[in-house]
Amino acid sequence: MKLYNKELKIINQIISEIEKVIKGKKEKIKIILASFFADKHVLIEDVPGVGKTTLAKTIAKVLGLEFKRVQFSADMLPSDIVGVNYFDMQKKEFVFKKGPIFTEILLADEINRATPKAQSALLEAMEERQVSVDGKTYKLSENFFVIATQNPKEHGIYPLPLSQLDRFGICISLGYPEREFEKLILKSERIEINSFSGIEKYKRKAKEIFTDEKIYDLVLDLGKISRDIFETGLSTRALITLLEISKAYAMIEGRDYVIDEDVFEILKYVTPHRLEENADKKIIRLYYQG
Repeated sequence: MKLYNKELKIINQIISEIEKVIKGKKEKIKIILASFFADKHVLIEDVPGVGKTTLAKTIAKVLGLEFKRVQFSADMLPSDIVGVNYFDMQKKEFVFKKGPIFTEILLADEINRATPKAQSALLEAMEERQVSVDGKTYKLSENFFVIATQNPKEHGIYPLPLSQLDRFGICISLGYPEREFEKLILKSERIEINSFSGIEKYKRKAKEIFTDEKIYDLVLDLGKISRDIFETGLSTRALITLLEISKAYAMIEGRDYVIDEDVFEILKYVTPHRLEENADKKIIRLYYQG
């Protein structure tokens, strides 16, 4: 069964609007949107200048969401991210000043340059969708979505440990654009893009995508193979992530059910930061060998 034509049309329009700015990266855009609709955060590993900031801003604009960017550095404090209580002389009381984490789409640039304490402030908020300051808890937006970046050629002072990397749903690289698209980028002037509202319903729709018993078995089989061939295989959290993003990807592809190919496609992006580059190829090869 297909999605309703109106729903699929809007999803395709969202992709087309983002493509106006991020040229030649349709498949990567679909993967990142699937991660967003599945409520899973994204880690982009790429060299500077390939459009990571532009991508994050464009996604926020098209989805009608608030955007903020934080440049991580070695002298950053947790309070620079989550906020701080200060004494208001006029009110004669402490007032909480919210940090940049109180947004909907947050670009965490060069996350591996910050200290573990600063990284943890962000990563805990990603997991809980709330922050605690001086014993008081503050909720984050239901649409809170982190796009974090790091340069694979400069691992930074404080590389993220595996336990923290596991908080990211997928790891993706945009890469340099192909020549024909790079020429279009060079010729581009300021582009007007349209925004959409009510994107929350697509998150709900993604959760409702039908998953056959054989898909659950496929995910479990892939998980077992990863644990057999790698010292630390895919965690249960990673398998949940694989399944949920596969459902969202199926929705983007216009189906209300998951197929094997959805799972194999998302496996490419669930494994690099958890296992190693091209780990998905090894796992899939062994899966077919039985």
